Amino acid sequence: MENVEQIYVNDFGLSFYWRKEDEVLKDRVQIVFKETGFYLSLAEIIRFSEMIADACKKTDCGTCCNRSRCHKFLLKTPLREIDLAVSSGELVKIKDLIEGTLFHVQLIDYLSRLSLN
Repeated sequence: MENVEQIYVNDFGLSFYWRKEDEVLKDRVQIVFKETGFYLSLAEIIRFSEMIADACKKTDCGTCCNRSRCHKFLLKTPLREIDLAVSSGELVKIKDLIEGTLFHVQLIDYLSRLSLN
């Protein structure tokens, strides 16, 4: 995959920047998981991270007799028209993927700004 620059990967998905003519396109990040791809800006990734955190709070299975074995629920995305059907286990993996991506994108940006000084 010569036309991408990997940002983060876990056992559920990956994120990367696209390359075009040897230039890394950093205005959006491609995030791929569960046979689905999102091409998101940094602001949309931050919003998605917040939506996932909210969903994690709402999926507390403390007193439920099924204890995280329930069927899928809808996870909101930064794209208003798209919700995802995910299990609680998938939610944890998506959370890791989005948070890992966000961390690495911000670290790459910080280091590039630091090297300019």
